Amino acid sequence: MNRWLFATNNQHKIEEAQSILQGFAEIISPNQIGIDIDVDETADSFKGNALLKALAFHKESGMPCFADDSGLCVDHLDGAPGIQSARYAQIEGQPVNHQANNQKLLLALQGVETRSAFFITVICAVGFTPEPVFFEGRVYGSIDLQPKGEKGFGYDPLFVPEGFDQTFAELGETVKNTLSHRSNALAEMKAFLQNLPHTNLLH
Repeated sequence: MNRWLFATNNQHKIEEAQSILQGFAEIISPNQIGIDIDVDETADSFKGNALLKALAFHKESGMPCFADDSGLCVDHLDGAPGIQSARYAQIEGQPVNHQANNQKLLLALQGVETRSAFFITVICAVGFTPEPVFFEGRVYGSIDLQPKGEKGFGYDPLFVPEGFDQTFAELGETVKNTLSHRSNALAEMKAFLQNLPHTNLLH
C-alpha cells in the first residue's frame, strides 16, 4: 500500500485523512517518524502556505508528502478569517484557542442576518510528480447563532453545511468526511494519483 506523510501536527486532520483514504494509502504523521518541525505560514494564500509546509516536510523526511492549508471564509467579513482562521483570536505567544476563535467570529457577526460562508482546503502534494501539484476542496454553508455539538474541531460547532440543519460538530465525523472541504480536496488528490503511471511516483 502507498505510504504517505501528511505534513501536519494537527491530530484531528491526520485522523480525517486516515479515515478518508483508508484502503488506498497509509497516512503517516510526522510524529510517527520522529519529525518535529514547525513551519511558519508566511504566505498570503492557502496555496502558498500549503506549498511551504509540503516542501519543508518532504525535505525533512524524503517521503511522498502532502500538506494542506484550510480556512473559513465568511461573506459578510469579506472572506475573513480566511488564512488567519486558526489564529483568528490568537494572543501572541499563546497556543491556538478554538473556543476564542468561535467567540470572536460570533461577535463579528452579531446582528448580521446574512451568515453565508464556506470552508476551503488547498492541498499541495510533493514527491509524487516532478513538480508540486495542488488540489482544492470547498463546502458551502452558513454560520449558526451559537456553538452546537461536541464533535469535530475548529469552527465545526458553528458551521452548518448546505442541505443540513445541524453543524459539523453535531453531524459527526462520518457525515462530515463525506462532504467536507478536506474530503473533497483529498478525493481530488486520490483521483489524480490513481491515474498516475506507477513509474511516475517519486520515492
